[in-house]
Order: sequence, then structure tokens, then C-alpha cells
Amino acid sequence: MPHKSASVKPIPDIVVGRLPFYLRTLRVLAAEGREITSSSDLGTRLGLTSAQIRKDLSYFGEFGKQGLGYNIPFLVGQLRRILKVDRVWQVVLVGFGDLGRAVAHYHGFHDRGFEIRMVFDNDPAKIGRSLAGFTIDDMSGMVEKVQAAKIRVAMLAVPATSAQKVADFLVKAGVKAILNYAPTTLNVPKGVTVQNIDPAAHMQHMTYYLET
Repeated sequence: MPHKSASVKPIPDIVVGRLPFYLRTLRVLAAEGREITSSSDLGTRLGLTSAQIRKDLSYFGEFGKQGLGYNIPFLVGQLRRILKVDRVWQVVLVGFGDLGRAVAHYHGFHDRGFEIRMVFDNDPAKIGRSLAGFTIDDMSGMVEKVQAAKIRVAMLAVPATSAQKVADFLVKAGVKAILNYAPTTLNVPKGVTVQNIDPAAHMQHMTYYLET
């Protein structure tokens, strides 16, 4: 009988979600001139146990040696490869209100693997104008333009009432990853990843722990 390869155990999403914070901390250490770190050092900076960090990294391989720690430039390179940010992803931004403008002005995307390539809005007063270095395109032509550019990542900064409709258009255009700033839950097909950013929800999470 032919040999059947063992199925690969899926990596928990919560583990994947911690990797960008590991990468961010390693880059801070590198900027401090450090070349070696340990799981204990990383754990102290991130509020995690060293055992948790070692377990998380073990899903992807062996990156350090016991007693010697981790080589920071090497681990940075490996995490960038694992997260697929060893390249720059082109991004479409939909919605150019107050939040969209703030996102467009943020300069921290490019050196972490992302570049806003297109901006869309449905406000006639904004369409065609150059703002924050971008020319605002009409949302009515979004599907065709995003398809032609083969953009797979989008940021959604539209009101909650229109977020699902816009998300449907993005999926039709071939987008596979959506960062959603609208305070609503999106329904997307299998194979499309959504991350929700809702500052009010995070603050409500924190106020639970406050004494009144």
C-alpha cells in the first residue's frame, strides 16, 4: 500500500495573531542594537510566559538553541516569511471620511509590508480630488479597477450601514483579506479573512475591569 503522509495539524489562529507582536518587539530590540534575545526577554516585554513563546514558535520550526537564545535578525526574517510580509502587499482603502484620511496619512504600513495603492469613496465632492497623496476614485468602478490591479488586501472605513455591501463588492473583485473598521460583523465566503478593528468595543472590554 502507498504511504499516506500524516495530515498537518492546523495552527491555532490565536498563535498566528501573536506573531506580528513578536515581530514588532524583535524590531524594537534590533533598533536598540541587540542581536540576541531569549523567550524570557520577549515574554517580559509582551506580558507572556517564556513557555508560551517557545510553544508558539515551535509550530513553525526550531529558531533558537537552548541556553543561547534567538538570533534577532534571523528570527525577524523567519517571521516576515511566515507572515508573508517579506514582500509589500498592495492595499485598497475604501472610505475617505475622517477615519479613512487618518489611515491614509499613517506612515507605518509600508515598512511592515503594506502599501495603499487605491482609494475609493462614493462622495461626489471627493471623487477625482487629490488628498493625502491619493486620487480618490469613484466606488462605482471599484470592482473592475481592483480586479485589474489584482489587489488582494483591503481596508474598509465606511459606515456600518454600507459595510456589508462594500465587502461583497471587494470579494467580487478578488480581495481575500479585509481589515474592517466599521462597527459591524461582515459575512464573507470561505477563503476570505476578516479582521475587525472596533475601538469602542476594545474600550468596553477594558472598562469591565475598572472599579466604579
